[in-house]
Amino acid sequence: MTSRGVFITGTDTGVGKTVAACALVRALRERGVDVGVMKPMETGVGRDGPLDAQALRDAAGVTDTIEEICPLQFALPAAPNVAAAEEGRVVDLEVVRNTFATLSARHDMIIVEGAGGLLVPTAPGCDMGDLAQSLRMSVIVVARMALGTINHTLLTLREIERRQIALAGVVLSESNGSLSDSDRANLDHLRGELGEQIVGEIFMQSVADDTAHECIHVDRLLSNDLLGGE
Repeated sequence: MTSRGVFITGTDTGVGKTVAACALVRALRERGVDVGVMKPMETGVGRDGPLDAQALRDAAGVTDTIEEICPLQFALPAAPNVAAAEEGRVVDLEVVRNTFATLSARHDMIIVEGAGGLLVPTAPGCDMGDLAQSLRMSVIVVARMALGTINHTLLTLREIERRQIALAGVVLSESNGSLSDSDRANLDHLRGELGEQIVGEIFMQSVADDTAHECIHVDRLLSNDLLGGE
């Protein structure tokens, strides 16, 4: 049985995971779902705190502390294990699991945003895919609408299949701004490859208009039990 919620991963860093996660959270809230959020580990954290985690907290409208939402925070903008080592620390996955359990007991559903892609290392011998599995979560992959996305997306999906992780779907994200003709041709091909696995397409204009939550096929995710817990 999977946990009630979903783990958001990406084909790369900067592909729009936080935007997609916040859009999903808002879409679920519109349907009356009590949603908790978590960014287990965030790197590149400065004086203003963990910005991704704060965005998730704002989207969910929860009173959970930022330390609960993001228990592991590191200054260096690098893979979590690298950023932790820079500070003489280690990534404590037990802290993550305990905090996840606390938030899961408090909310009906949890949306967890990973750092980078599926193979980004966390603790020694572990990566983001291992973390998703340890939390018993299905996965949504956020893929960039740009050249290279076919290879990155299909490689990520094959790794998910190899590990037998439950796939909730793929969200396509226009994270780089306007699309070139080449980008659009690539995107059309990827749509054909993925078919019904696509559960949303987020364009920058929808982000600017604050309508990104309308771009997620949340009713299909809920009706097909793609968000776990059944």
